Amino acid sequence: MPLWRGVIEEYRDRLPVTDATPIVTLQEGGTPLIHADALSGRLGLDVWLKYEGANPTGSFKDRGMCVAIAKAMEEGATAVCCASTGNTSASAAAYAARAGLRCIVLVPAGGITMGKLAQALVHGAEVLELETNFDGSLTVARELNGGYPVALVNSVNPYRIEGQKTCAFEIVESLGRAPDYHVMPVGNAGNITAQWKGYTESGPDRPVMYGVQAEGASPLVRGEPVADPSTLASAIRIGNPASWEGAVKATSESGGAFLAVSDADILEAYHVLAEEEGLFCEPASAASLAGLFKLVEAEELEGGKTVVLILTGHGLKDPDRALAEAPSTKRVPADTETVAHLLGW
Repeated sequence: MPLWRGVIEEYRDRLPVTDATPIVTLQEGGTPLIHADALSGRLGLDVWLKYEGANPTGSFKDRGMCVAIAKAMEEGATAVCCASTGNTSASAAAYAARAGLRCIVLVPAGGITMGKLAQALVHGAEVLELETNFDGSLTVARELNGGYPVALVNSVNPYRIEGQKTCAFEIVESLGRAPDYHVMPVGNAGNITAQWKGYTESGPDRPVMYGVQAEGASPLVRGEPVADPSTLASAIRIGNPASWEGAVKATSESGGAFLAVSDADILEAYHVLAEEEGLFCEPASAASLAGLFKLVEAEELEGGKTVVLILTGHGLKDPDRALAEAPSTKRVPADTETVAHLLGW
């Protein structure tokens, strides 16, 4: 079986790259599409889980970042910057390190999990915590890009969208066609924009697109920005998505919609995915399943149809939440009979 070569080489003919574009890769992409046996039986649907946590830095961001960094190098950049709630910073730092570029990361103070912050720092990024939220951090990043010699690698960079659309290519290749429904978390909205672009470039079959937001950070559901977004799912704690228009295009053209779920709904789905399907994802990823539960309850989906849920990031992105949600361990003597007794034998 040939070695997977990463997004740029695998999809070169479908990306805006040339012979002059450097290949910057950590072999991103090629993530598993896993059949959700338990959920399919429970919901009366054919449910599949696209596990983007299997990317090199543990999130879907790597797909677009490899293209954005490569094009920045091609254009002569020596430094890149991004605003981030965590996943973008981890990906930017890793790919900048791979390319030998300086990486500047702007994060909202107290708004990034330790797992993601650790990734950015270990890859050598210069991390500044700004006294604002994500939207304020992105404003500063845009201004740096406009006035200083630094390339912006947030999803407002069109090369990020180009790389991220490859997830839809893989789904179509794996299933042999597009799914009937596609459900995914939405924060800054670059990913739903990219996935829809991927489907439109993959043939006539296109899914109905549903974007799921947290109730406290649901600008696309409300139809207006949220000044102070709030949710435990930090990856989607964004009040004014940069790719707003692209996200609206995805749902409107596909006949889909945006919906909001509570933090309690997200945590319920988080546990179901881990305990019933064996997939450990960060809370924001579980919003996709929470949204699916809500759609099924509202009888919005036709039974027996194929649904793909995007699990955007690995659970180790937020180890504190995992530990907070897990039962406590027990310290016991190293005695077999004692251990057996505690286990009910």
